[in-house]
Amino acid sequence: MNKKALAILMRARMRPNDPSKLALSPLSNEVNQMLSNSQGNQAPHATEDGNEKLNKQRSFEVVRDSMHSAISMNKTEVLDAVLNDFSEGYFSLSFENRRKLLLTLAKEYDLNRTQVRELIKQYLGLQLPGVSGNEAQSGGVEDEGFLSTFYRIERNLRHSLKPVYEVLFERLNTHPGGLKVLTILRADILSILAEENISSLRALDSYLKEKLSTWLSPAALELHQITWDDPASLLEKIVAYEAVHPISNLIDLKRRLGVGRRCFGYFHSAIPGEPLIFIEVALLKAVAQTIQEVLWDHPPILESEATCALFYSISSTQPGLAGINLGKFLIKRVITLVKRDMPHISVFATLSPIPGFMQWLLSKLASQSKLGEAEDISCSSADRSGLTFYENLLEPEEERGLIESSGDFAAGKNGMEIMLNLLTPTSHDWTNSSKLLSAFKPALMRLCARYLLQEKKRGKALDSVANFHLQNGAMVQRINWMADRSEKGLRQSAGIMVNYVYRPETIEEYAHSYFSSGHIHCSSDVRRYVQPFTENESSTD
Repeated sequence: MNKKALAILMRARMRPNDPSKLALSPLSNEVNQMLSNSQGNQAPHATEDGNEKLNKQRSFEVVRDSMHSAISMNKTEVLDAVLNDFSEGYFSLSFENRRKLLLTLAKEYDLNRTQVRELIKQYLGLQLPGVSGNEAQSGGVEDEGFLSTFYRIERNLRHSLKPVYEVLFERLNTHPGGLKVLTILRADILSILAEENISSLRALDSYLKEKLSTWLSPAALELHQITWDDPASLLEKIVAYEAVHPISNLIDLKRRLGVGRRCFGYFHSAIPGEPLIFIEVALLKAVAQTIQEVLWDHPPILESEATCALFYSISSTQPGLAGINLGKFLIKRVITLVKRDMPHISVFATLSPIPGFMQWLLSKLASQSKLGEAEDISCSSADRSGLTFYENLLEPEEERGLIESSGDFAAGKNGMEIMLNLLTPTSHDWTNSSKLLSAFKPALMRLCARYLLQEKKRGKALDSVANFHLQNGAMVQRINWMADRSEKGLRQSAGIMVNYVYRPETIEEYAHSYFSSGHIHCSSDVRRYVQPFTENESSTD
């Protein structure tokens, strides 16, 4: 094994399996681990516990003071040192004290609402100059004087509507390493908000998200093709942050960066050597139907024979950038680049997971089973209120097929109960029976199409990956049976995956129609699963 391969192998660190449970950022985890190791050598005496508490409190107060200085200080010659102190101090805090500090920032450094109210009162008290009934403004000197008052109050309003913590964000953004600190701050904010809804902290998050979206515009990002020749430290991060299909070993990594494959990442100069987001591409003769043929395709086809660029994985490396759609710009840039370098590539598609399908289906089956029980109980009752919500998710022939094939695998009073009992166990035993696979296929494929096309949240696709691609201008092309037989694939979507297709000439049109009305474009093959289809779906072949 060469030195580079050994370095990647030794240094790669996998992220937590559940990012939503990420309490501290990777960087701060290392700091806290060092702190815990140093404290682990001490004897657990009550006095030392008391001293430790006191030290933690002092540490919090020091960091809080450095944060205040970073916001209020005007001496530019010492500002860098103060920002360094704040950043290092923040990383040293426990998660409890980080929460406390972020709440202090959100509440005590918010905007001055008394001042805002006073300015609004002044503004509403002004009379528009030069207007009497429907007459136009006279434009005289007197009117100019009145308008200057409007301009002054409007300027003051704009200034007063900016929270004080904006100063900290702006200063960190221009400070070396500060952008990384801001992403870690936001990762911690999101972690807190996942557990409790705090309005002041949500406002802080919203403001910081807007700032990061501006600072990370496409003009500020550099697209780089990642290859095996890149530094081991960069390849280590690709291994660590691959979120869709984990990289199993160095051979797997080398294959994904080799012939017939591409990997592109967006980089920012303030976070050198680390992609903010990266996408993996397979060059194929046709759109793949299973992830196995993408990951195990060895040897790959000649690149000159490829007609399809398949996007099979897109991963973000920064939890603090959640909700900032860098992927939209990355996909468009990659399509443009591939078209330029390989004009024989004419199809741009994805092979995507459907992470929310099984959660939705099992919840739906469980709720319908309870309603079914209520129906049985109330058969002799005149009061059937609430039963209008009952829906048999299975077609008659699907239900018959499941009942006939279930045999000794699972019992149930009806097809939905049998389906629930078969799909709930994490062992996925049903996948080992050809009879059950055959019986499940029509029902699961139809329900999956319904989930992708018809199940909505605020007028948009309920599935997060579907919403991502649809808002970027893709269409639903094909649903693939048993496309991912991994434990994760079976748990998330019963092994089903979906192909989204990006047609360069329709990307903007499809994105606009989805954004404005939730309109979903799909192929006629997908539409056939959900007849009749609604006005928010259309078939495109």
